[in-house]
Amino acid sequence: MPGVGNFSPMILAIIIGIAFHNLIGTPTRARPGVTIALRKLLRLAIILLGLQLTAAQVVQVGVDGIAVIVLTLVATFLFTTALGRLLGVERKLAELIAAGTSICGASAVIAVNTVTNAHDEDVAYAVACVTVFGSVAMFAYPLLPGLLHLAPHAYGLWSGASIHEIAQVVAAAFQDGQQAGEFGTIAKLSRVMMLAPVVIALGYATARRARHAGHGVSQARPPMPWFVLGFVGMVGVNSIVSVPAETKSLIVLATTFLLSMALAAMGLETDIRKLKAKGLRPLLLGLVAFLFIATFSLALVKLMA
Repeated sequence: MPGVGNFSPMILAIIIGIAFHNLIGTPTRARPGVTIALRKLLRLAIILLGLQLTAAQVVQVGVDGIAVIVLTLVATFLFTTALGRLLGVERKLAELIAAGTSICGASAVIAVNTVTNAHDEDVAYAVACVTVFGSVAMFAYPLLPGLLHLAPHAYGLWSGASIHEIAQVVAAAFQDGQQAGEFGTIAKLSRVMMLAPVVIALGYATARRARHAGHGVSQARPPMPWFVLGFVGMVGVNSIVSVPAETKSLIVLATTFLLSMALAAMGLETDIRKLKAKGLRPLLLGLVAFLFIATFSLALVKLMA
């Protein structure tokens, strides 16, 4: 089909998934498979991505890169929760949208909910919200490197520091070439590593609010992003062991296939109606948070350049 070759398989997968879910509907019997693809297969793909990188490349993030990532994450989370209060968005829903936008999309929403204990509808709304705006970024970012005068390294850092989901970062960053894609992946995984401390901090905040309200609170154990450890382990293996070119090409193909499956599953979980169910204020919060993280991180990347 003319023009289709300009898009990566990952972008096409999520488009097809969203269209299928909202026009036809995802069969109930397919739900377990969607869940597996969205969680286990995505994490397996991220682990395999480690075999495409070396320790020398990881060092390239540098102090400036880490500073951009951390400052962007903290500023976005605080900005989103504060704006949520101003807009009248329920605190738990605002925290979920803030986590999904500032850290790693749906994975962060689900992880943070282990301590916020929001309603299922709030979780579904936040996941749909960050998925939609992350998908917008996935399409928009590849059009901007030339306009914004961003070198592949800077574009990769910007993508990794601001786009919501890991798979969305991979899809958007690799559109500007191998160097941008690899660095964007590294930057994003560095950002994902912040998930555990954020969940712990929110757990303490939730416990303190419960104590002040005179209620007990269960001590939820913060989830360990084990797939990040697997990614780091594969980077170590690739730095020490020389993987044959033929084997590496098969791994790259398998990784792309798994990421495409994960994004298709993400599309099959994106219900446009969920964004309408709670009105426009949470949607506006997600949109402004998306614009904030994009512009704030871009300013930092330009400043550090």
